[in-house]
Amino acid sequence: MKAAVLFETQKPLRILDDVTLPPLAAGQVEVEIAFSGVCHSQLMEVQGKRGEDRYLPHLLGHEATGIVRAIGSGVTKVAPGDAVILGWIKGDGQDVAGALYDWHGTTLNSGGITTFSERSVVSENRLTKLPEGLPMDLGVLFGCAVPTGAGMAQNEFDIQPHHSVVVFGIGGIGAISLMYANCQKPKTLIAVDINPEKRATALDLGATHALDGASDTLIDDIVQLTDGLGADLCIDAAGRISTIEIAFQVTRRNGGQCVFASHPEAGQKISIDPFELINGKNLKGSWGGKTRPDQDLPRFFELFKKNDLPLESMITKRYSLDAINDALDDLATGRVMRPLIEINPALAER
Repeated sequence: MKAAVLFETQKPLRILDDVTLPPLAAGQVEVEIAFSGVCHSQLMEVQGKRGEDRYLPHLLGHEATGIVRAIGSGVTKVAPGDAVILGWIKGDGQDVAGALYDWHGTTLNSGGITTFSERSVVSENRLTKLPEGLPMDLGVLFGCAVPTGAGMAQNEFDIQPHHSVVVFGIGGIGAISLMYANCQKPKTLIAVDINPEKRATALDLGATHALDGASDTLIDDIVQLTDGLGADLCIDAAGRISTIEIAFQVTRRNGGQCVFASHPEAGQKISIDPFELINGKNLKGSWGGKTRPDQDLPRFFELFKKNDLPLESMITKRYSLDAINDALDDLATGRVMRPLIEINPALAER
């Protein structure tokens, strides 16, 4: 099969045409990949910003859709021929180690899920069946962006109509957090991004205000828009030290909540005033939005069917597997919100 493989950080992925898949072990599933997403997590891995990479060379990718082609012993959750969503958040089913692929005698490592390849050997608990009526290209977003973004807004908060909500970073996760928050109709819904096109998209998605993240008056503007108190709920999806710190700074005292999902470069530290913590501000990280894929993805699909999650706006550019390095470059520079890799789009016509 063809696969995009990371041999060395800070270097482009290498496209290999003749990677050999291993025999399936217990709990593993072979999936033919239709579409894959690209997330900042993979970008950071390629850039070497997640710390020492002890598994080179290895495959990448953690959100996709595809068709099950074979199952290992003990697999009961899916069967050959099933259309599935591949995602990194663990759900029901067996949790097994990543597969080891071969390329002319060189071992290629992988985790419980990888998606930058024509086929992938995946742990059973990283799969959920694709809901009937969900297009396979948009279904990719249910592997990471939707469960993390919508999950964070659903499971970390109880958004009420009187609340003020701020979302920092209108990329894949932030845009979907904004969509879900808009479903709850908060009094004030503020989007923050340095990209003017993403700010315009945020307004289309229901934001009451869209502010420039590079503005010198950003903090004062948010405080003014939230009755001088700061926001009830702040979501940081930009993944930078500065945005996490600002999000916490503009969270109101006495019960305001600040949550972040993406993480900055390995080794970086945030700096906050502890006095704000004892004044009742709350700060925490979110692991995949606390989403339980088998229970929550069907609920998010119902929102999609009602057009409460207009996911079509997320995918602004499509790439072939051979052009995956272009997708990574475009994601790094903010030219796209969520790149979509078309690996075998003909599978969507099943």
